[in-house]
Amino acid sequence: MLRELARTWLDRGQAAAVVSVEHTQGSAPREAGTRMLVNACEVAGTIGGGHLEFEAIRLAREALAHPGWTAFTQRFPLGPRLGQCCGGVVELRIAPLDEAAWRQWPETPPRFVLQLYGAGHVGRALVRVLETLPCQVQWIDEREDAFPPDIPLSTAARIERLCVDSVEAEVARAPANACFLVMTHQHDLDLRITEAILRRGDFRYFGLIGSKTKRSRFEHRLIQRGIAPQALARMRCPIGVPGIEGKSPEVIAVAVAAELLQATSTVGAPPPCSPPPFAG
Repeated sequence: MLRELARTWLDRGQAAAVVSVEHTQGSAPREAGTRMLVNACEVAGTIGGGHLEFEAIRLAREALAHPGWTAFTQRFPLGPRLGQCCGGVVELRIAPLDEAAWRQWPETPPRFVLQLYGAGHVGRALVRVLETLPCQVQWIDEREDAFPPDIPLSTAARIERLCVDSVEAEVARAPANACFLVMTHQHDLDLRITEAILRRGDFRYFGLIGSKTKRSRFEHRLIQRGIAPQALARMRCPIGVPGIEGKSPEVIAVAVAAELLQATSTVGAPPPCSPPPFAG
């Protein structure tokens, strides 16, 4: 996301600086490789906040005030110099944003690839959260007018809107180990998509919006259609991390996004799942 914004600033001819964390020792607010963009009026991204970030912004803007400035590094002992409780040491590099800097900026792979079925209230609220996360989303609905017209250009490349008649057929087009969320406007459509996902089997995460009653009804019908209980056990329904009260679309969206992040975390995550066995 930040790399995309850097491209936009470059195309506009906006003078800016790239502030990057080069090295850290001990406890530090962000890891090496973290970047932040600074221009005369705006800041995008963060290297951890606090006094460290304040000083980095000040140094970047001082440099931007001098045409022809070149990159430099600055070492910050967080405790003695800045009074931050992290107590470690951070070395920052502050460099002009130019074509060379942009070409050297690594492309970060998406944390997860998600097929999101449904552009209703919860789907819209969830997309607003996902716009802020490093993920790739294919947002699918059979109703063209259900999609909001105002997805920012900076995220349009990562959040693809797809209006099709045969919605469930899109399941087969997702990459292996993709994530799926089903929250359409019709229960029978939810059921068809759910069956396609479970028959495919190689998903990293699958969530279906609904109550425990809806889950029970779906399980009964899907078992009749030959879906094994082992496959159904991998379906999340109801969705969202537990313990969060509220049924507004915005609350549900935050809870579901948190569950997606848990499911796709690389810390202690299980290996990619293989297709489960099916009955019948």
